[in-house]
Amino acid sequence: MSAIRTEIHVLTSGISQDDCMQMSASIIKRYKIPTRRPLTLEFGARRLTMVVLPLIRSSKRIIRLTERTAHGMGLIDGDILRIAYNRRTQTIRLGPVIGILLPRAGQHADRPFGNITSFCKELHRASRTYGGIVYFFTPDDTSHEEIHGWRIVYDRFTRMHVPLPDIVYNRLTTRRLENKDSVQQFFTYVKSRHRGSIFNEKFLDKNEVFHALARNVAIHKHLPESHLLTRYEQLNTMCKRYGSVFLKPVTGSLGKGIIRVSRSKDRILCQYASLNGAIRKSYPSLSKAFSTIKSKVRGKRYLIQQGLTLITVQERPVDFRALVQKNDRNEWTITSIVGRIASNQSFVSNVARGGTMCTARAALTQSSLPDHLHTAVYKRLHKAALAIAQTLESEIPYHFAELGIDLAVDQAGRVWLLEVNSKPSKQDGTPLTDGKIRPSVKKLLQYSRFLSGM
Repeated sequence: MSAIRTEIHVLTSGISQDDCMQMSASIIKRYKIPTRRPLTLEFGARRLTMVVLPLIRSSKRIIRLTERTAHGMGLIDGDILRIAYNRRTQTIRLGPVIGILLPRAGQHADRPFGNITSFCKELHRASRTYGGIVYFFTPDDTSHEEIHGWRIVYDRFTRMHVPLPDIVYNRLTTRRLENKDSVQQFFTYVKSRHRGSIFNEKFLDKNEVFHALARNVAIHKHLPESHLLTRYEQLNTMCKRYGSVFLKPVTGSLGKGIIRVSRSKDRILCQYASLNGAIRKSYPSLSKAFSTIKSKVRGKRYLIQQGLTLITVQERPVDFRALVQKNDRNEWTITSIVGRIASNQSFVSNVARGGTMCTARAALTQSSLPDHLHTAVYKRLHKAALAIAQTLESEIPYHFAELGIDLAVDQAGRVWLLEVNSKPSKQDGTPLTDGKIRPSVKKLLQYSRFLSGM
């Protein structure tokens, strides 16, 4: 039987014992829950032996707990949860409990998680709509039995002891933090001992992604030629084959470290992405350019990739970010596709580098793409993004529930893959207003419910 929503009431009096809980008669009847005998109450990793007492005169679906019991479980008065009952194990489950793993907390009470604080508040609002609790924690807050994290109580972030979650949503922003022994041990414990789920559990490596996708023949048409850069001869061969090539750090993001190499008459032009726009340098030969490139890429793994002639908006290149997410039926779906138009000073379209966003349809309409291709290309973007997400799920042995898939379109209307991001930005251009829950946040909650079976 499917889970239903219920509200938690915390009482300072009216229940004589901490091992008793009062429950609306309608819930007891729906699940045929035995009363006045010991049952197991499960909330995240917490397990308590409780006795259910019927609450006859309540027209709402509510559960009453003593203050001590609620505090011990990390619950607060007014929590909206989902409840399910397993008759075979005689276990009442409350949840889902969703933990959001973030890199750090700051000193500002109103914005403890910086720019992502508004996203945290939106997740909290969504949990109250769909049922469950969301809390926030950092790598320093973990232990094997409980977490000292943050919950939002009366619109304020409040430190609380909370149980290990049913689901961990990994929003760590650096590989250094993600690869810490303590974080990896925590992931292992949640999955193996607690039988919890962790999604978006690792950063993606560009070389790993392109190798995985290349194994699927149907995806080949979307893949620009790409190789791990190891020697000058590769650069020389690729530059002869294509009008331009891109050198991309395998573990980079936000356009950092990208180098564009092209030929301009009898000179070699290199463009380096920077926060202040593209830095342009020219060299008399490719070998001279490579001497400089080597100093910039030393100690890092770089991918060399076929350059593409992209469609433009007002002579500025445009590409597309598709947010692809799992839904409550465990299916990949397109949540949004936005166009990203590069600034006048840059050859990359990332918003962090001065790019601007608009809807995909607006970008196509304004672009240099012939009018008769607009609708067909829009459909191709959707189809390619879904196929890429589905293929990565089958080829890479990690759990992902959302992916930011960057796509490009050439002048002939062909769709190309640029990269895949497993930690897509939460700033999608949608205005965040009080009470609003974006489709992307709704899907995160719905998929979490699917994972928890609630």
